[in-house]
Amino acid sequence: MKTTCPVIVTTAEMQAIEGAMFDAGFPVPALMEKVGQRLSEFLESHFPKSQYPWVGVLAGPGHNGGDALVVARELWHRGYGVKVWQPFERLKPLTADHARYTRFLGLPFVDTVTALQEVDLIVDGLFGFGLERQLTGELAAAIEAINTWGQPRVSIDVPSGLHSDTGAVLGTAIQANRTLCLGLWKRGLLVEEAQPWVGQGVLIPFDIPSAVIETALAAAPRRYCLDASCWQALPLARSPITHKYQQGQLLLIGGSAQFGGSILLSALAARCTGVGMLVVAVPQSLKSLVLSRVPDAIVVGCPETAGGAIARLSESLELGKFAAIACGPGLTPEASSVVETVLSAGKSLVLDADALNILATLPPWPLPSGTILTPHYGEFRRLFPDLVAAGGDRLDQVIAAANRSNAIVLLKGARTTIASPGGDLWINPESTPALARGGSGDVLTGLIGGLCAQGDILSAARGGVWWHAQAALAAERQTTSLGVYPEQLIAHLLPTLRRALTASV
Repeated sequence: MKTTCPVIVTTAEMQAIEGAMFDAGFPVPALMEKVGQRLSEFLESHFPKSQYPWVGVLAGPGHNGGDALVVARELWHRGYGVKVWQPFERLKPLTADHARYTRFLGLPFVDTVTALQEVDLIVDGLFGFGLERQLTGELAAAIEAINTWGQPRVSIDVPSGLHSDTGAVLGTAIQANRTLCLGLWKRGLLVEEAQPWVGQGVLIPFDIPSAVIETALAAAPRRYCLDASCWQALPLARSPITHKYQQGQLLLIGGSAQFGGSILLSALAARCTGVGMLVVAVPQSLKSLVLSRVPDAIVVGCPETAGGAIARLSESLELGKFAAIACGPGLTPEASSVVETVLSAGKSLVLDADALNILATLPPWPLPSGTILTPHYGEFRRLFPDLVAAGGDRLDQVIAAANRSNAIVLLKGARTTIASPGGDLWINPESTPALARGGSGDVLTGLIGGLCAQGDILSAARGGVWWHAQAALAAERQTTSLGVYPEQLIAHLLPTLRRALTASV
């Protein structure tokens, strides 16, 4: 599926892309100047001189250090006080030229990193993408000291000490508050375990020709970073003469005496998608509760077990008439026959929560085409224990899981990741720990289910993940991270969408 989301690259791919630009005649010094100017503009905009009058610049021996020296020079010209720490004698020629000119201008170079302790902002340009060796000795000690200081730390391209492919910490690394990623997103910045070092990631483009990117990535499955273009994945266009039966029909299945609220949260989220008809199947004892909160839904009570779970689906449900079925929130493992039934329905499926735990006990893979699995990592381990045991990071694991299962696998977390059976990958770079509470995933299930009923499942997964995260961020801004409970999240879904649509006009 064609997407306008920005691509994610490995170190080798980025080196090939830059190499192709240089071979085509784009001068390396021109790229360094362009990058330095754009970094300086960002820093001046987000860290104004009135609040951050003194900047400490960490300059490494390679081209990342050269970028940092251009930033130092430009901020100096714009009236900032700048101090440079460059703890290396051997420099790449272009970086050495910038260091010589920076000294000529009179910017102070300090001998010890402690001389930067009182500045207002740290700009980290020690190492960029491609670092492989462990950081040790005095350099590692300096980085660890910097991490204890109170001022903001902004890393250029990759936090120094972080592996740009895997996100692994190479001995130690700068814990950045922001990482200004240059040109294209680096894979390691989006690995979940790297987030305490990356902080807020910001893409700083430098006009890479699309033909260069296409050539370099032609033979590889694509990796994408979700962005605001995901709003286009939502089913916003409607005919003026449409009616409810043309706007999709969703069946939500879940709930139990033990977990009565989960399916209600999914239903409240699903109706925010504008799905034409919403049918909710719950144990008979939950029917009145759900109907009182979602009066526009058709609520079907199902026979239940002694423990209050759905024993089987009501005979009144005709699964063939639904465009999509979402199953799992609050279901409990007792409802295994329900999951087996929906797997044979031949419809687009969204499986979450206990539907996944039940699925882990059922043979065999692959799943019916048109299935979305939405596990958190614990559920993922139960579904794919051998993939987890084989090692690799979560990005490798989720790609392998999608290939094996023939399903879209949506692995929830701080960097929610979506993989298609063809090997393509999407990562959401914008989220908040405010979502780390019970019920957040139930809201996502309802969103994706409602979107699936109105369009293709990959658009539903991408659009649902982006919308869910943006609503959480909006709720957090108006309350705190503690205040984004599921009802608050749901309350911000439509206002967040409205603001996004207004901004795009």
